[in-house]
Amino acid sequence: MPQAPLAILAGKGRLPEMLAATAVQAGRKVILVCFNGFRPDWITNEHLIEARFEKPGTMFKAIKAAGCRDVVFAGYIIRPRINPLKFDLKMISVAAKLLPTLKSGDTATLDAIRSIFEAEGLQILGAHEILKDLLALGGTLTKAIPSADDFTDMKRAYAIVTQMGIADVGQGAVVAQGLCLGVESIQGTDAMLNFVATTSADYRPDENAGQGVLLKAPKQGQDWRIDLPAIGPDTVENAAKAGLSGIAVQTQGVLVLGLEDTVAAADKLGLFIHGFDPKDMPDG
Repeated sequence: MPQAPLAILAGKGRLPEMLAATAVQAGRKVILVCFNGFRPDWITNEHLIEARFEKPGTMFKAIKAAGCRDVVFAGYIIRPRINPLKFDLKMISVAAKLLPTLKSGDTATLDAIRSIFEAEGLQILGAHEILKDLLALGGTLTKAIPSADDFTDMKRAYAIVTQMGIADVGQGAVVAQGLCLGVESIQGTDAMLNFVATTSADYRPDENAGQGVLLKAPKQGQDWRIDLPAIGPDTVENAAKAGLSGIAVQTQGVLVLGLEDTVAAADKLGLFIHGFDPKDMPDG
């Protein structure tokens, strides 16, 4: 018996396309749900539901009419400007629960959204449940390997990311020679790396020491089905532009969007990618 169609709430980035391709290869129909006029340029034969944030009732009806029971969240969606005058009845019923979370961290917002979807009888799947090889492997994946200085910076970065997770702020930080050069906020990893690239020249005085590590790890208690941190070839290129020595990711806790391409990009640019076990870190 064929599987029911898979609904992908698609934002920007490579992940929605990767998920759609994998589902289609497995013989599963894909329904893309895109918000407020966004339309990925890779759409070919996928059915598209054009949704609006103010009208979730219309969206849920379309998802169910398409026969979907499973939903996966993928890609980056900018927080919307919502017009209360356009609310449908469903939005009116959930607004008191949802709207306050839009002024909180991503985890609080996504937890509220998840509960709304589940109340509609929809099952949320993690991207890593569809793309089985998406989670980061352990150990060093590249030709370049971390130095003792790099491991010291990793531990410092992990301590910072741990506290950021408690505050529901972000999932990444850059540390070089013991100094925090940048932390991830709502603008995302690429914005942080660009900040490091343009502001950190005076904060790495020892040319022979580690030049910095980007570390990414999930927040404590977050739902891994919805918002795991991710890296890909673009992350590697931006880390290189920031002059970093490499990237550290929590083993089985970070999505690697195209492992071969990501490792190849790191090897070309001379960066390391290392999967760490939280037990080896402070507060782990």
